Amino acid sequence: MRHLRVVANAALIVVFALVAVPAPVGSRVLSPSGSTDADPLQLAGIAAAVRGTPMTIDPLDPGARAAGILDPASTMFEPSSRTEPPQARPRAALPVAAPKAVARNPWRLDRNVSWYGPGLYGNGTACGQTLTKGLVGVAHRTLPCGTRLQFRNPKNGRVVSAVVIDRGPFVSGRTWDLSHGLCDKLGHCFTGAIQWRYAPG
Repeated sequence: MRHLRVVANAALIVVFALVAVPAPVGSRVLSPSGSTDADPLQLAGIAAAVRGTPMTIDPLDPGARAAGILDPASTMFEPSSRTEPPQARPRAALPVAAPKAVARNPWRLDRNVSWYGPGLYGNGTACGQTLTKGLVGVAHRTLPCGTRLQFRNPKNGRVVSAVVIDRGPFVSGRTWDLSHGLCDKLGHCFTGAIQWRYAPG
């Protein structure tokens, strides 16, 4: 194997020397009508013994490697002229939704609603009102001022609309603080369960 490499390298050096060495000074230029000697242009071949099965290199053209190479006798068809029936896609069974009523704005139950007011009347609320005994509103930690809500007392069924007027409550686990005016209208001036929802419309 090493002998083959030495022979191949020597042949390459000879070829490069013939190409790289310029012609001698004063050489004559061949006229267009002159004939060219074909001997220097012959390809240099190296005879070497190959052990085992000789290897071949596939042509670079993918069409020449394809199994179905076209020949002059082949017939080509346009896609529209095919007579095969189209393949139908199998239909998948779609789930059927069961009809049911959906409440868009359901009542939510909060079991720990408190109220506030005594000792704070006359003070300003976080939303700009003055807290009075008759002011109807509710305190919440994050809802924007003026958010409209409805509250319902589950014990007597009273429903009263109110807006967010203040921030609170400041007791862990509580969400709402009713003003005295709101808890009085609901009949719920104590800590207990109240239903609430956002005002419809």
